[in-house]
Amino acid sequence: MSSIGSSASPRTRARDFWRFARHIITSSPSRFAILVFTALILLFTALFSLPLASASGTVTPISDALFTAVSTICVTGLSTVDMATHWSPFGHVLIFLGVNIGGMGVLTLTSVLGLVISKKLGLRAKLLAAGDSNPLRAHGGVVNEGQTVRLGEVGQLLKTVAFSLLLIELVVALLLYPGLVMAGIPPLAALWEAPYYAAMSFTNTGFAPNASGVAEFADDYFVLTVLMISVFLGSIGFPVIYTLAKHHWHVKRWSLHSKLTLITTGILFVLGAAVFLILEYNNPLTFGSMDAGDTTFQAFFLSAMTRSGGFSVVEISDLNGSSMLAASMLMFVGGGSASTAGGIKVTTLAVLAIAVWSEARGRQSVEAFGRRIPSDVQRVALSVVAWGATIVALSTIVIAQITKAPISDVLFDVISAFGTVGLSSGLTAELPDSAVYVMAATIFMGRIGTVTLAAAVAATSRSQLYSLPVERPIVG
Repeated sequence: MSSIGSSASPRTRARDFWRFARHIITSSPSRFAILVFTALILLFTALFSLPLASASGTVTPISDALFTAVSTICVTGLSTVDMATHWSPFGHVLIFLGVNIGGMGVLTLTSVLGLVISKKLGLRAKLLAAGDSNPLRAHGGVVNEGQTVRLGEVGQLLKTVAFSLLLIELVVALLLYPGLVMAGIPPLAALWEAPYYAAMSFTNTGFAPNASGVAEFADDYFVLTVLMISVFLGSIGFPVIYTLAKHHWHVKRWSLHSKLTLITTGILFVLGAAVFLILEYNNPLTFGSMDAGDTTFQAFFLSAMTRSGGFSVVEISDLNGSSMLAASMLMFVGGGSASTAGGIKVTTLAVLAIAVWSEARGRQSVEAFGRRIPSDVQRVALSVVAWGATIVALSTIVIAQITKAPISDVLFDVISAFGTVGLSSGLTAELPDSAVYVMAATIFMGRIGTVTLAAAVAATSRSQLYSLPVERPIVG
């Protein structure tokens, strides 16, 4: 009897464990997403700490290993070590795998893991999965990274996410390979660098396999253009990619989310390039020594990379202070929802801008393209901006107090971390360990998403069955 009991005990424990795991997934998908993301970061921290991962064959300090793991899984691109020379081939493979896992998105990733554990997606897991993949989030309810409409399509959309990521990276790598070879990269080395750059551009990470980064392609418009297109596709989000693939250029069939994302992205891209062109055209350290054509192209490239791309042809520290402030504003906005980009997202900015315009015109409702944007969406947009600004402000204050560095450099790197951009004034590589941990936490909160983070903190949502008397405070 005792032998039977002892043999049944492990099965019972395993059954209880899976039952407990299913309970966590279905009761709080957002918390489970954070849990899995944290587990991945810890796993990659351990792997980066191995002597095998460093080029010198020594153990990487825990602060550098942790920061690299966070920056890799969160597809950020900031680093405290020289990424090209510090890591061994095994370490670079880890980075390549990590950014692709992070590029899939924390919500999609945890939904897939939940599918494996629970054998089928429950309602809440489907809602969670659709946040990174459903382009139809244009109907009732709050339009954030946890809403869906057609639950039956979620499984197919999850496959679409993975397939589109692999397909786009493959196409980008095939386009980059001849360009890299013509730029002087040895053919065998280009076989590795082409898919590496493809992954780093589409996931909006910005790591480079060589010490000089993309600066060695400063005059190669073909390579830089391919990188810009790849960054653009990664930054608009899987819902928009799905819409474009399904409806092509039939604009009337696009969802409101897709229209707002593409229009706002285009406006910021052109406006950012114009601002950089005006502010840097006479700076001898950046655009001042270039002709008109080079200056215009590099202004557009810098505008695209500040949205979340992370690649840089010019030294960020050489930019004028006004340009760094403009870049910080673009980084704070970031890219599209459910994308590999970070920031508060362009749709958040669009919703707030439309709301302000409607208020200025005295309209009772907020409308765009023949659709009414409900008030709960506007509240979420305000919450996202408020949470994002709070995270940036607190991180800036703490790191500035620790390092005593110029506040402009601290603010730039903190916003770059929050927006998972990867551009740096040079400060991040010089941070002490205590500031490194603060910066890593900023990256984590920026990548997880303020809405998901707030949902994970909230224990339950309670419906209020009564309303209080109205009284209007003075605002403004």
